[in-house]
Amino acid sequence: MRGKVLSFNEADGSGLISGDDGHRYPFGRDDLAGGVRSIVPGTEVDFETAEGMARSIYVTTQPFSGLAGDKNRIVAALLAFFLGWIGIHKFYLGKTNAGIIMLLCGTVGWILVGIPPAVVGLISIVEFVIYLVKSDQQFHEDYVVGDKSWF
Repeated sequence: MRGKVLSFNEADGSGLISGDDGHRYPFGRDDLAGGVRSIVPGTEVDFETAEGMARSIYVTTQPFSGLAGDKNRIVAALLAFFLGWIGIHKFYLGKTNAGIIMLLCGTVGWILVGIPPAVVGLISIVEFVIYLVKSDQQFHEDYVVGDKSWF
């Protein structure tokens, strides 16, 4: 059956899907299939029902385009490429501690013969490439929902 995710709570891993048949089906994080660990409201899915619950839930659309409050991986990649040496992409992703570390290394680090800025520049280029090659789903799970600050 097809449907649309109405809600998903990251804390307890529970959610609700509105099926094409007009019924609402609760589900848990363990019911998500295809390597998905998190899902946002509005995502269209294909699922099976058992005992009034949604099971074997597969994402059928890319849910991360144009959603309010969502972080875009292309924007993060461009910030990493052009302003990564001062950690702007980290601030964009809400990783303030990592952003402050990169900002200090990129600015004050020149005192130490330029080694810290060079390292931070290399890290930002690596992250630029990683952001571009990850899928929207992987990016969202790792950097928006997850607590991943580096690589």
